[in-house]
Amino acid sequence: MPLLSAPISTVDKTSAPGCDDSRVSKGLAGERHDPKGIMSEVSKTHHAIRSLDKTVSSLEMELAVERARSGVAGAAGSSKALQKAFVVIGINTAFSSKKRRDSLRETLVPSGEKLRRLEKEKGIVVRFVIGRSGAAEGGGGAADRALDAEEAEHKDFLRLDHVEGYHELSSKTRIYFATAVATWDADFYVKVDDDVHLNLGMLATRLAKYRARPRVYVGCMKSGPVLSQRGVKYHEPEYWKFGDVGNKYFRHATGQIYAVSKDLAAYISVNQPILHRFANEDVSVGAWLIGLEVEHVDDRSMCCATPPGPYAEPRACRSLFAHAMRACLTGTTAVRFADCEWKKRAGNVCVASFDWSCSGVCRSVDRMKLIHDACGEDQAALWGVAT
Repeated sequence: MPLLSAPISTVDKTSAPGCDDSRVSKGLAGERHDPKGIMSEVSKTHHAIRSLDKTVSSLEMELAVERARSGVAGAAGSSKALQKAFVVIGINTAFSSKKRRDSLRETLVPSGEKLRRLEKEKGIVVRFVIGRSGAAEGGGGAADRALDAEEAEHKDFLRLDHVEGYHELSSKTRIYFATAVATWDADFYVKVDDDVHLNLGMLATRLAKYRARPRVYVGCMKSGPVLSQRGVKYHEPEYWKFGDVGNKYFRHATGQIYAVSKDLAAYISVNQPILHRFANEDVSVGAWLIGLEVEHVDDRSMCCATPPGPYAEPRACRSLFAHAMRACLTGTTAVRFADCEWKKRAGNVCVASFDWSCSGVCRSVDRMKLIHDACGEDQAALWGVAT
């Protein structure tokens, strides 16, 4: 027996509740004449798809990170949970830089119980980052033994499975991020050189503003010429990859100090075996991130200058900088303040300060205390920061 006893055209439309063809026709006609409504729905759908894509991407990244961490933990024979932190600050250092490390410990890097308290109460982890010497391959040399003794005394190192060398900075940075991600579950990871003055509280305050953003790359963004001439400082052997001679690098954070959020540090950790290294470490990091959905944050408070700047006051000598440079000779001589110093006087304390001409603080061992006295934050700013 046929399912329908009458042709479709003769079916009683009133027998199906809600199937009023006049209303359906009007609804369809209304949609045809309301393109804004249709486009609005399409836009909402696209937005939902993008949100879903981001969610899936984030979950994939988290899964990849956990796999990477599991591999590191397994190799180390440990399965303990990662320590939570707000920011991990890795101070890049070398075997020959003990005096630099001591100058930082005497000024801006807490020691002993204060260092542990900073981690516990504020989630701010500070470590000097270093690998091993070439002699360590043969059982350890004098430099490695001296560093072991220094580490036993201060307990403020992050040791990397890496052979130290100036031309290996890009490799060291990759390994630093991978090691830090496998050791701490932090919101941000910072790399800073050991000849840069840093205000830890101001750094944490700045980074807290970006906590809700998933992929941020924070630093003093710059661009410069790709140097093709052999023998010059910062020569780029692979200059041809950046286009014709005379081209500039893409925008990237200067290498003295920069920060990346958790997702980006995880990306570097997971993909480190295939991340290309250029001659300059800061260019390498910028290259790793340039093709990703990353927010580049140009924060000029992370590159204040330490030499006396253009600011002057017709007052008696008050600045240690003025004394040190004999710029203040009498009570009526104008005092020239360092960039970071006059900004502090104006209430805008810098995150980091250094001399561009030296790619760090010139003669940092001798001048770090001087700069810290003039440009350093109050201790209350560090211990009062909300993370």
